[in-house]
Amino acid sequence: MMTSTSTSKETAYQQLLQELDSIKQLSRAASVLEYDKMVFMPMNEHSSMARGKQSAALAAVIHEKSIQPKIGELLDEAQTVVTDPEQKRVLELARKEYEKKIRVPTELAARKAQLSSKSYKAWTEARAANDFSLFQEPLRECIATAIEVANCYKKTEDDNRSVYSILLDNYEVGMDPARIDQIFDQIKAALVPLIERVLGPDATAPSQEPLQGTFDIEQQKQLCQTIVKQMGFDDTHGRIDVSVHPFTMSLNPHDVRITSRFRENEWYQGLAATMHEGGHAIYEQNLHPASRPIDEALSMGMHESQSLFWERHIGLSKEFWDYATPIVNEHLGTNHSPEALYGAVNYAKKSFIRVEADELTYPLHVILRFEIERDFIQGQLSVEDIPARWNADFHTLLGLQVPSDEQGCLQDIHWSMLAYGYFPTYLLGAAAAAQLAHYCAKDIPDMKDKIKKGEFLEIKSWLTNKVHQHGKRYPSLDAHFEAELGEPLNPSYYIDYLVNKYTELYQC
Repeated sequence: MMTSTSTSKETAYQQLLQELDSIKQLSRAASVLEYDKMVFMPMNEHSSMARGKQSAALAAVIHEKSIQPKIGELLDEAQTVVTDPEQKRVLELARKEYEKKIRVPTELAARKAQLSSKSYKAWTEARAANDFSLFQEPLRECIATAIEVANCYKKTEDDNRSVYSILLDNYEVGMDPARIDQIFDQIKAALVPLIERVLGPDATAPSQEPLQGTFDIEQQKQLCQTIVKQMGFDDTHGRIDVSVHPFTMSLNPHDVRITSRFRENEWYQGLAATMHEGGHAIYEQNLHPASRPIDEALSMGMHESQSLFWERHIGLSKEFWDYATPIVNEHLGTNHSPEALYGAVNYAKKSFIRVEADELTYPLHVILRFEIERDFIQGQLSVEDIPARWNADFHTLLGLQVPSDEQGCLQDIHWSMLAYGYFPTYLLGAAAAAQLAHYCAKDIPDMKDKIKKGEFLEIKSWLTNKVHQHGKRYPSLDAHFEAELGEPLNPSYYIDYLVNKYTELYQC
């Protein structure tokens, strides 16, 4: 016979899920407003101001519901009776988020939000003036505020995690700086000499001519829609739009939206962006449809692995261009060979700008930023010394002299948005994508033949089985890979992929 007390305790878990679902639905409503702003809303001063008020009002409601004592009480009650491992994980994740929110004083949260807006303005002005000194004081304030928030997240006085480790946890859960150092040092040691070899005077570079010309925007859109749907993006549970900057937004697993951008004088960047965002969207569409904390994407690194799996390990492969070349030629009125397109899309060169970098040189751009932000967060690098450190390290890594702050330490928005710990996830995702591609090919022996034919269903199903369906059931990317692939994140697969591909392509 069940007592009223035990019934109450078991009900506490269901009540908690209802509270969390209510917060989740409000957050999804906020995402609708944000998507509309980025894609559909008329852009004028009055509409932007009105949308800002709407978003702020909704954010205040979400915050108040997120920190209400009732959630803490339900967590405590449910903790005493829940025995199912999955439910325990739900409680663990819910408690972590709840305690993070209640530990940050309202005044500090408001100050952080206001500072982000102010520092963004200072960053844009400094970048326009090509003068880092104009951004120094706002950046110093951003760093101090981020450290203050991170210290609030410490669970107890004897919590000995570094501040940077805590900031990393916001984006890459369970991955500490020492582990990232280990991974990145291995990648850096291999790539610096490889880049010099591949991009040296004796190498033979492929032509980019097939990417250049005049291409109808509508035909480019149709090309991208054809390929991303073939990949497995379900447009009956999402949509594809155009925006200034490509992005993916999930309003729920049954409504996942992606955007891309297109240029008349070059067609591949639009396709690459669409495949990249399509990878993100396929992940979101195949998460469990419930709105529990466990049913969300594991981390930014895992998310990036999904986009880069499709963009690079599918979309930059020889086999893909056997499939895609006839589609490209049909839509764009061209007459290129698969070999010419494969070479053109894999063209590599050294660049000052991260977002313009190719897959061979991009890792060093990320490592540069990780090492600099780690050091200034840990007090080992002063803000005024950032430009000199940036320029020296860039020359060491890529052999180029940075000509200006605009093309150097002022090029990214992240530090003005207090997003410290975000940069490493780009490269962690790239390494994870290569490892997934290795094991996918091992489990699907005819994977290359399937790519040649544009048969991606089994590949997508493999990713759903190994990644998508698990959400946040594992505590870290390492733990997830250990359980599903048999080993933690291993950058050797990524290094081998780049070495083999580019030494063959550039005949060096």
